[in-house]
Amino acid sequence: MADRLSARAAIAAVTADFTESTAPREDTSADGPLDWSGYADSRARATARTGERESVVHGLATVGGHRCVLVSFEFGFLGGSLGRRTGDRLEAAYEEAVTRRLPLVSLIATGGSRMQEGMIALTQLHRVAAASARLRAAGPAQLAVLRDPTTGGGWATLGAGADVVLALPGAQVGFAGSRVRPPGADPAAYTAEGQFAAGQLDAIVPPEELARTVGHWLGALAYRDTVPAAAEVPDALSATGLPRTGWDAVLRARSASRPRAEAYLDAYFGIRLPLHGDRCGGTDPGLLCGFGLREGRPVAYVAQCGTPTRPAGYRTAARVIRLADRLGVPVLTLVDTPGAANDAEAERAGAGAAIADAFAAIAAARVPVTTLVIGEGGSGGALALAAPGNTHVTTDSYFSVIAPELAAAILKRSPDRTRATADQLRLRPQDLVDLGVARSVVGPGSART
Repeated sequence: MADRLSARAAIAAVTADFTESTAPREDTSADGPLDWSGYADSRARATARTGERESVVHGLATVGGHRCVLVSFEFGFLGGSLGRRTGDRLEAAYEEAVTRRLPLVSLIATGGSRMQEGMIALTQLHRVAAASARLRAAGPAQLAVLRDPTTGGGWATLGAGADVVLALPGAQVGFAGSRVRPPGADPAAYTAEGQFAAGQLDAIVPPEELARTVGHWLGALAYRDTVPAAAEVPDALSATGLPRTGWDAVLRARSASRPRAEAYLDAYFGIRLPLHGDRCGGTDPGLLCGFGLREGRPVAYVAQCGTPTRPAGYRTAARVIRLADRLGVPVLTLVDTPGAANDAEAERAGAGAAIADAFAAIAAARVPVTTLVIGEGGSGGALALAAPGNTHVTTDSYFSVIAPELAAAILKRSPDRTRATADQLRLRPQDLVDLGVARSVVGPGSART
């Protein structure tokens, strides 16, 4: 179990610069909307124990040099539960973020809706969802930090509904709280670690790194209302010249010794902030996504790692591209895949729909998208993450309608015709420039740039 800091201790863990906002006018009805006997006494005891008059505190803060609206839950006040007055405060925090055009950071620790207010408590989730939608439409980002526990409606609105979801190690995280889970349910599924493995969280952050991480994220997520300049094309990391034949290009792209996505990202960014998972229960370890800082400037990235890209990867990529587009952050994609995963599991997971969604995200992006093909460019599985009109290729890459072996098979050619087929496909870097598919070849010895 993670430690349970008070609301103000949680605030102090990320910033020393916090100015509390005035709370909305409070409902003075003694025992609440249901006239629940003893409810007023329960609130009074919670106030005496915690010093708070409600389960959330909110105000303006500076974290890592970046301004934000900060919300922090007090679990000691009736289990951090959401009631009508909680809804008032949360709605006020969201509206302040809209008005000031600032990101909203939520430090969540809640057991869900407040039993003593019944359906009135539950309908606060409608209010939070509507306020969140208004902030998203206005542009600024939402970042959630999941403390212990984050369950029920607090997880299903402020938590899972945020653009970036971080969690403290060991935190209980799940829609079902510990007292309402099915008998025999796997307890690991209701932890931060379990949710991360299922693609529901972006990162698990140790407490001592939380302030720095949130500060970096706020720098990357700062809303910009102008269209940014395109991301620079990364330098090629290999020292090869142009391939002589199509089959030479294929062999180079498949070489185990050529640079991979991780090396390109490390060389390009000073700081990388990963985004993880498709929010539908899936992850793809062969796709790296997130935001990076290059000389202090944020750039979103989607990078294939040389494996067949799975549906969860395409859904994650689409999520990152749409977030970057909303925030006015340019996007860099690194293409390197033999193609989309085509096994039965991928088909059941919605490969076609996921690839279509990635195509749509790039097609609709208002921010510049820049692509560098660093290895294999295999069919639509690669093209889905390539920028029309702004794709560049390295000297150890190729891009093809399909792998030459498969093209030969489709054309009913014998295997010994594979190399000739590779030439006919005109898949070499220099061919791609001649065809207008790529803008330039990036790398030493490239005559066409």
